[in-house]
Order: sequence, then structure tokens, then C-alpha cells
Amino acid sequence: MPAPMKTARRALLVTSAVVSSLALTAPVSHAAPKPSPSTSPSATPPAGMSTVGGERLGQAGTQVNLASGVPVLPKDLTARSWVIADAESGDVLAAHNAHWRLPPASTMKMLFADTVLPKFPKSVEHKVVPSDLVDVGAGSSMVGIKEGETYSVHDLWLGVFLRSGNDAVHVLSKMNGGIDNTVKEMNEHAEELQALDTNAVSPDGYDAPHQVSSAYDLTLIARSGLQKKDFREYCSTVTAKFPGSTSKKKGKSVRETFEIQNTNRLLAGDSDIPVYQGIAGVKNGNTTNAGATFTGVAERNGKVLLVTVMNPEKSEHNEVYKETARLFDWGFKAAGKVQPVGELVPPKSAAQASAQPGSNNSGEAGGTGDAEKSSKSAVGASAASGSTGIGVALGITGGALVLLAAGVFLINRRWPLPDLVRRRGRS
Repeated sequence: MPAPMKTARRALLVTSAVVSSLALTAPVSHAAPKPSPSTSPSATPPAGMSTVGGERLGQAGTQVNLASGVPVLPKDLTARSWVIADAESGDVLAAHNAHWRLPPASTMKMLFADTVLPKFPKSVEHKVVPSDLVDVGAGSSMVGIKEGETYSVHDLWLGVFLRSGNDAVHVLSKMNGGIDNTVKEMNEHAEELQALDTNAVSPDGYDAPHQVSSAYDLTLIARSGLQKKDFREYCSTVTAKFPGSTSKKKGKSVRETFEIQNTNRLLAGDSDIPVYQGIAGVKNGNTTNAGATFTGVAERNGKVLLVTVMNPEKSEHNEVYKETARLFDWGFKAAGKVQPVGELVPPKSAAQASAQPGSNNSGEAGGTGDAEKSSKSAVGASAASGSTGIGVALGITGGALVLLAAGVFLINRRWPLPDLVRRRGRS
């Protein structure tokens, strides 16, 4: 047997053995009962919050284990709630009101995408009819979908991720059996992920009574979504060409296109904020009731972090991104030095599988079966035909963190996230 084959086989056997041993000892997360959502968020965090992920995460205020060598948290954080976590190990490095149930705005689209993305191939096309758009909320963010025009599923997801287009969300929802069915599936998926603070009412995050999530849950949902190649591709795309209207020119039908840019300012930059080094997604939101919300993922020096920030009190332009950047900076300095205050729990199915003695189950990332199967490094290609930006910002690499061909992933405090490919220059 050639040496490379022997090495690969040995790696598979070793990892399989580790998974089997972890399955004997992996604790099952004790999920708190899902509380009834309030009509509107309270002015202060409730005394009793969920303890999913650890007792300290259910406590109000800032939770962090400061010790010698651990940097002090930024002092100018005004968000009502935030979480910073290691995306690969699931360790929550620090948190502030982690389980406070608040309006999520368009960060709810992460749950929508994680639920619906696997349903339709990119190449599927859909001709938009009036009923697809009839219930889009007034004042919604839109990508500019036109009735009577045909769009590919790929086009629609670009509209969801880059422009946070509620029109694109509603078209995909109608393709998925309607708004009610999609919301039902989103809530079922949230429960599978143990995102028990989350209650979806609309698929797009539009302000609605009882529509809530938490910084903890949004971080958990983002981590699940990032297991999926298409999710990583779309959330990391900076700019793309989007189909416009069809017109007649010289007797021929011509479809115009226009450029759309990602509204994630840490990814695209803005006048008062630069592109954040190592950023690769995920999703931003802003509504009257929710204020500004954001979940981001970034990589630096081999460390992948997730940060969620909800509703900064400071009204400065792009404040949610500025506070996120400061938390990322702290996290990269503190990683490996600070003791975690909790963890991002695995999906229910993974936790249950790990409880079976001697189990060596095929794991489904995020409960969708989208396990990555290549052990070769992914190259930073363009995100899609006609698009520019970092494209596929996350890829599979070899080593201990790769998801094996069988889809096995480590359960006990390690749910492997495919390694980030270094950011590449935008064309």
C-alpha cells in the first residue's frame, strides 16, 4: 500500500477511535424548557434565563473569567447582549446577557437559510407571480425582484445574503410550501439545534410580536449554517451581478443585470469602518424594534471565532460593527488564555447519538446531512459566475478538524467547523 494511502487510512482509524471513546463520555446537554416568548423585549434581562450551554450563560451581566495574562474586555461595549465563541471547539469565551430573548431582525435569515438552503439545487428556476410577494412587510429591505421575471435559486440566495432581501426570502418560502410551512420548519430546526430562545414568526426577521432569539442562539445557528458549503459561499460574497428586468432590444429579449453589494460592513467596508481582517460572513440586521444586530465569523492565525452583538445603545453610525470588531480583537488575544464560561451545544441528534455506548454514527452537520467529504484544501474561487469577492471563504482542509468521508464529527465539546481559507483580494 502506498505511503499516502497508509497515512490517510491511519488518520481515519485514529479519528474513528477518538470518536468512539468520546461517545462513551460525551455529556448530553440539558436543555431548559422553551419559555413562552414575550410580545416585546423587557427593558432589562429577566432574572431567570435559559442555562443551555452552561449555568453562567443564564446569568445577567457580563460573564468572563479574567485571570493573569487574559486581556481586559473592551470598556466601550453598549450592546444589550453579546457572545464571543470559538467556532470550532464551541467554547464561549465571554458573554453578556447571552440568553436574553430579543428581536433578531434579519439575523433570523440565518435560521431561514440553514433550514431551506438544502431543499433546492442552485440551478432550479422560478417565475415570480404576484402571490409570491403579496405579504412582504412595508419598509422591508429588498433586492429588487420583479413579478413575471424568472430567477434561479442561486440568484435568490444572493439576494437573501447580500441585500437581505425580504422579497427573495418570500419567493423561496413560497417555493418551500408557503410562509407558514417555512416558519414551522424553521422552529423545528431551531429546536433540533437546541436554539430554545428562538421563536420565528416570519422567515425574514421582519418585526412581529413574539419573534425573538438571543445572542447565544444566533451564534449557535450561524455555527450550524457554516457547516454548509453554499451557506459559507453566499455569506462571504462581497458583490455580485443580479438579474434585472427583461426588455426588447432590436426585436430580441435582453435581461439586464445590476450589481449588489453585501450589507455586512465588516465584509464590504464603509466610510467609517474598514474591512475586518479575516472576516468571512455571516449576517446583519436592523429594524425599529430590534435595533442593529449582527453575527460574524472571522479567522486569524488558525483560530476561528464567532461573535454576535444585539442592539447597541450607542447610536453612532455602524456601531454594531465597531463593537463586533472590538470583541473579535479581544477574542483573538484571549484565545488559549481565557477559561470558557460555557459552550455552544451540539444539535439534539448529535447529543443523543453520542450517548449511545460505543456509537460511531454518521453525523449530519446542522442536522441536514450536508457533511463535507473532501480532505483536500479548498481554493478561494469566485463565489459564483458573475460575482466578485472572497467567494468560498471557508473550505475543507486536512488534519484533525476535517469532516470524514463518513460524516463523523467529534461530539464532546468539538464540533468541527471547516477551516477558513485566507481572505483573497477582491477583483
